[in-house]
Amino acid sequence: MRWTRAAVLASTLSIVIAGCGVGPSDRPGVAVERPAVGGGPVTEETTPAEPPRAELPQSDLSWTDCTEPTMRLLGLGPAPEGLVLECAEYSTPIDAAGSVIGNFRNGAMRARLAQTPADVAPLVLTSGTDRSSTATLAGLAVGATIGLLAERPIVAVDRRGIGTSQPIDCLPLDVRQDLTDHAQFGPGTDPVTAMGELSQEATISCRDFLQPYESTFDASHAADDIEQLRMQWQVEHIDMIGTGNGAVVALAYARKYGDHLARLVLDAPEAVATDAVTRQEQQLRGTEAALTAFAQRCVVTGCALGADPRAAVADLARRAGAGELGDLSEAALLTTITGFLGAPRADQSTRVAELADALVAAGAGDRTALDNLVLRETAATEGDGQFVNRCTDTQQPPTATKAAELAQTWGGTYPVFGRQAAIGLMTCSAWPVSEPPATLDDLTIPVLVLTGVADPVVGEGGQSSVTGVLGGAGARHATVSWQGWGHPVLPHSGCAQRIVSDYLKDAKLPRDGSACPA
Repeated sequence: MRWTRAAVLASTLSIVIAGCGVGPSDRPGVAVERPAVGGGPVTEETTPAEPPRAELPQSDLSWTDCTEPTMRLLGLGPAPEGLVLECAEYSTPIDAAGSVIGNFRNGAMRARLAQTPADVAPLVLTSGTDRSSTATLAGLAVGATIGLLAERPIVAVDRRGIGTSQPIDCLPLDVRQDLTDHAQFGPGTDPVTAMGELSQEATISCRDFLQPYESTFDASHAADDIEQLRMQWQVEHIDMIGTGNGAVVALAYARKYGDHLARLVLDAPEAVATDAVTRQEQQLRGTEAALTAFAQRCVVTGCALGADPRAAVADLARRAGAGELGDLSEAALLTTITGFLGAPRADQSTRVAELADALVAAGAGDRTALDNLVLRETAATEGDGQFVNRCTDTQQPPTATKAAELAQTWGGTYPVFGRQAAIGLMTCSAWPVSEPPATLDDLTIPVLVLTGVADPVVGEGGQSSVTGVLGGAGARHATVSWQGWGHPVLPHSGCAQRIVSDYLKDAKLPRDGSACPA
């Protein structure tokens, strides 16, 4: 199949940038923070039956080793000893219901170590639109502590138009750049109005380009693509982990194909059934918290940003917004910093100097290192595929008037990231609003939820909406909080990895409200 216009059919990898954050902790979980809800002790009479177990694929994909090119393209350096990354493609219907005829080429990547058993079922990973799932998996795989890979392979499935899946090229070059820059260098002085106009132009361009498939890029169709993989594997049950926006995809899979789930982990889940403004403010709180934690680490290590790294970052953002850094916009700079703070790598604490040095050099007139980081992060998070998928899923975007008000309010409340975050709310303002996803009615398996206290990708506050959905579906669930900063939790915390490993083995939940140290 090809898109309406000649689409590029070559597989591509999204570029993930190196990040910084608290490294993995191997200390045990600390005391319970609140009374147990989903995972507390139960009597013998009320103990539910053990859920089914995931099975080993009976008909696997045609995997090809892609370790070296993946590591090189993602800027991750040499692969750790024993790490093997394998890439594959498979065909999936454009619409499983048959309303649109044709197939789509989906991309997947499998990670394993030399000692990973060959006779165990894989764990399926999706990170949705945050960045490609394959890039998220690669970042997780290069971490210093990734015990899960020693126990079972992990297979990442890219969302449509992102990463190794069939790419989308629907935005005019100037529109794509102006959206990335939040219209800073365009005509006029009102970025909110300009972003609304750009959104309209981008929406028309991409929906015309994708006809008649323009409505098949939501989380529900992403769940269909994972179901197609299960069927190609010829298994009845799979284990799944959804990180960030991928949790929305995982919940969509649970709603449509819950009988085929054996285990479900939601790692730093994005809020569900939430309007765009609320979700953006949740992210803002997490981003500001992560920057504060980064600044504290910077001071401890004596980084180049000096005695007040947070103030230094804020000043550099101000200079970018004033045009003092050439063609580097304030929005692109902050997107890069956010991505660096949240990169899914376990060695973030050793990389604080990389970001600090790049920012200081840029402030002094040498943008070489920073430009490389900007290029990687925009390629990882600002592609046409992300635009289409994110806008398709967006619920209740604000009006231009509301966005302008928030630019003033958030600019004071969240002084580094607030104003640009409000302007960015207009990115999807012209895209037709999709119907809210159907309710998850019944889920019989227990669900493990991991959250971070300083998450720059999904922020704070989304946990309650997710656990509310799980509770409404009758699913037993337990939440474990990680006290560090970064996204998602799993690559950063050895404690969380052990909890996930135990859950995958026997489906037993930890005490709800448990915590893992930073």
